[in-house]
Parts: sequence; C-alpha cells; structure tokens
Amino acid sequence: MTEPVKLTKLNIVVSDMAASVAFYRLLGVEIGESAEPYTGHHRSATMAGGIDLDLDSSQFASKWDPGWRGGLGVIGFEVDSREAVDERFATLTAAGYRAQLAPIDAFWGARYAIVEDPDGNPVSITSLPDDAMRSAPIEP
Repeated sequence: MTEPVKLTKLNIVVSDMAASVAFYRLLGVEIGESAEPYTGHHRSATMAGGIDLDLDSSQFASKWDPGWRGGLGVIGFEVDSREAVDERFATLTAAGYRAQLAPIDAFWGARYAIVEDPDGNPVSITSLPDDAMRSAPIEP
C-alpha cells in the first residue's frame, strides 16, 4: 500500500436533525440546506482543512451502511483511486477486521467500503467521486 490515506469526513448520526443543525450552527459551522426528501435526514458542511462534516438520521444511515449498529456514524478516509478502496478493504479484512460494507460503486460516484476499527467504530474508505459512475440517489 503505497497510496496515502487522508481523513476527509466525519459523519455523525443524529436523533434530532433540527436540534443538531441548530447546535452546530450556533457553534459556528456553516451547514447547508438539503433538498427534499433529505431535509430531515442529511446535512453537510465543509470544515476548514477540507474535512466534510455530515449529519445523518439513523434511518438514512441504515440505507448507506446496512451494517450500521448505532453509535457515532462513520469516520471517513479517502484514497486516490477506486482500486485502492478494494486494496485497503482486502488488507484490513484479511487482517481480521470486521467488514460492514464490502466495496461498492456508491450512488454519488465514489467507490466505497466500511470496515470496523478495533472498538467497532465504522471507518469508511472512499475514492474520489467519478461523475460517470453516479447513479440514482437512494431514498432516506
């Protein structure tokens, strides 16, 4: 594995989207609006340093991570290629780490996989999105 991995996303699964958006906005995070049907299920902000902060409902989290069992959400790492997602996933699962989601071509155009760290926290490995690989978004 010669390709570097970059922390690019923190995904927090929230119980009350409106309350969470209000809290993070009061904290100073610029959180954008979402179009229906995502308004109550997904919000995003890009933080200083380029890290994405996403807030998702548990209902929506269970759609994009069928292995999600509650808790924080997902800590997201990005690699530069689709092949590197498969390579990292194979390396981690061969070392005994539990897979939540084998590599897939995600609807937003990225290659995407989720593996649990030693404490059971979901860690995603994602490639850069490719517009040619985008598909219809999933409903929350």
